[in-house]
Amino acid sequence: MRIALLSYRSKPHCGGQGVYVRHLSAGLAALGHDVEVFSGQPYPELDAGVRLTKVPSLDLYGEPEPFRTPRLREYRDWIDVVEVALMWTAAFGEPLTFSLRAKRVLRGRRNDFDVVHDNQCLGYGLLSIKRQGFPLVATIHHPITRDRALAVKAARGLKKISAWRWHSFLAMQGRVARRIPSLLTVSKSSEDDIREAFHVKPGVLATIPLGVDVDLFAPSGRRVPGEIVCVASADAPLKGVSYLLEAVAKVSAERDIHLTLVSKLDPEGPSAKLIDNLSIADRVSVVSGIDDTELAGLLSRAEVACVPSLYEGFSLPAVEAMSCGTPLIATRAGAIPEVVGDDESAAILVEPRDSEALAQALLRLLDDPGLAARLGAGGRARAQARYSWAAVAQATVDRYQAAIDAAAEGR
Repeated sequence: MRIALLSYRSKPHCGGQGVYVRHLSAGLAALGHDVEVFSGQPYPELDAGVRLTKVPSLDLYGEPEPFRTPRLREYRDWIDVVEVALMWTAAFGEPLTFSLRAKRVLRGRRNDFDVVHDNQCLGYGLLSIKRQGFPLVATIHHPITRDRALAVKAARGLKKISAWRWHSFLAMQGRVARRIPSLLTVSKSSEDDIREAFHVKPGVLATIPLGVDVDLFAPSGRRVPGEIVCVASADAPLKGVSYLLEAVAKVSAERDIHLTLVSKLDPEGPSAKLIDNLSIADRVSVVSGIDDTELAGLLSRAEVACVPSLYEGFSLPAVEAMSCGTPLIATRAGAIPEVVGDDESAAILVEPRDSEALAQALLRLLDDPGLAARLGAGGRARAQARYSWAAVAQATVDRYQAAIDAAAEGR
């Protein structure tokens, strides 16, 4: 099968979209399929046998100069003008503009691909790709409606308007999702949220969970006493990092602990300010830009892993921690109970937004080696049994074939 996999941004080692693109494409290639990935910046790191076609944007949000105004000579066409205009009006335009560029790149290539698979873009350009005759599948990791609600709630004054405007692409995504014949998501929780948010037709949406490299993310046999690891793809209210920082401040008064936070923090952002306000800078290390091998090493050496999110459509960090056999504390939010189990066989679950509950769970694990060992072994077994990229790839191919058959029948 010849597959075009689209991803408007594919950050390699932090954030579910880039991880999904890399491992799904590798799994598809391992099954003998021909895969070409089309991506905007940041570009993915892909395994051997998978081709990358770069679909460059103006990269208006990239480091080291996010929200920059491009020089006049950088403008190439009207799509670039749209991209800048959306940024200037506080909207996030990458999903739309990537879809328009992807439509242009795929024009004339209908005979090169059997199916096109979009990863969370859901831009209007996809409808043109569909009209060109391509069988079309799209993955929605979770509807960004939850992100928008939390961002607006956390904002103050006029910033509430900016937070709402930033997420204005949601209206487009809902319209496009309702016109795509085959949709995928990663958990039953996300499936329910997508149906509610986007009103997709019955029978269109299927759940295929994300996978993990269980050979790379594996127990190392060495744990650093008091070491806690939290992986948060963004310094955003949705990730609940502030509640974990408050819990670390409480526990550090009684125990010798250290938190490694894998995230990109704004030095002037809320988490950085909270670390200073709580006087725990000596208890917290922040790292970013690490690869999978380094992340697996951090997780496998930690005494505890924590996912304090207020909502997750799946939670790959939880699965990676379980695969490393690291005792896990997570919130009972979104898909997390579905992913880790709600019976305390692989994780301790606490209510979101409760720093005291997080602190008590940390103390409980630090003081009970038997419980920690049981949760670590249970998490490893659950990850091996339920989450492998080979199974994800095969289930995705089955959906591709159904989409191809439906397109051939004119459905």
